[in-house]
Amino acid sequence: MARAGFWAIESHTIRFGKDGRWYSDDEPIVNPRIERLFSQHVSRGEDGSWWLVIGDERARIVIDDTPYVVRRVDGDPKSGFTVELNDGSVEPLPSDSLEIRSEEVLYCRVKEGRFPARFLRPAQAELLGHVREGEGAFLLPLPGGRTAKLVPADAV
Repeated sequence: MARAGFWAIESHTIRFGKDGRWYSDDEPIVNPRIERLFSQHVSRGEDGSWWLVIGDERARIVIDDTPYVVRRVDGDPKSGFTVELNDGSVEPLPSDSLEIRSEEVLYCRVKEGRFPARFLRPAQAELLGHVREGEGAFLLPLPGGRTAKLVPADAV
């Protein structure tokens, strides 16, 4: 009897795209359970390479931009914001790490600051709906009267 495992993907290129989708040989993986499983098991090698590690099975993967994307933003300036990531986890928005990178895309750091996460368009639109212009910058109001300044990455 054949051993169950990742033998089927070992000969394929597994890739996580900027759009927050998983691909096998440039074909979208459409099963949401597999997408979530893959997103929950991404790890980084000591040499900087990306791996999918599930149990004893390992496959080298390609990450186009970031290993995590922000799929959803909840909350408001009074109660604070949370972000939902592609692995299904929800965590407080780390407002001190917000930055605008190329293509006017918003990013933050997640997983205790260990990884960057790219905002998908709907999540970015939700958060930017709370942003106001002032002091020569874009400001995100936060609980307690604080604000986070959205700074282009090249201005840092």
